[in-house]
Amino acid sequence: MAEEVKEEKKKGGNVLLIAIIAILVFLLFIGGLVAFLMLSSDEQAATPTATTAAPAGQPAPSPKQRSNDFFNVGPMYPMEPFLVNLLSESGSRFLKTTLNLELSEETLTPEIDKKKPLIRDIIIRTLSSKTYEDVSTIKGKERLKDEVVTKINETLRDGYIKNVYFTDFIVQ
Repeated sequence: MAEEVKEEKKKGGNVLLIAIIAILVFLLFIGGLVAFLMLSSDEQAATPTATTAAPAGQPAPSPKQRSNDFFNVGPMYPMEPFLVNLLSESGSRFLKTTLNLELSEETLTPEIDKKKPLIRDIIIRTLSSKTYEDVSTIKGKERLKDEVVTKINETLRDGYIKNVYFTDFIVQ
């Protein structure tokens, strides 16, 4: 009689162990499926869609992100140096930088020339709104480039800024 009770306990323990393993495998499968769906949707969002050419007289569409195509660098527009106060409690941090704007096409140069004071103002306001911590890391500089490109592109009609390149960057 005692042996039958032991056998039933073993069978009950085995069934419980199998049920726990089955639940864990099921949860792993669901987690993998969710991860796959999330990653595949990110790739689809990151994949550029085909753009149609703008009709004559219409502004060229500007991309949402900076260009990372370093093999087909567009025309460069050098800017004069910028010296701004960085946002800080004591006001004792300065940023001196020089940058070049990569244009989508050469025909954008006259518009940049005409709007140079506006573009300088955009860059100065953007730079001076940053703290030392914002611009001291590589990621911070990349975010700063993205912000400058986005803000300048909002004002352009004949093309767009593909990228911004810092040729001088000193923080004190």
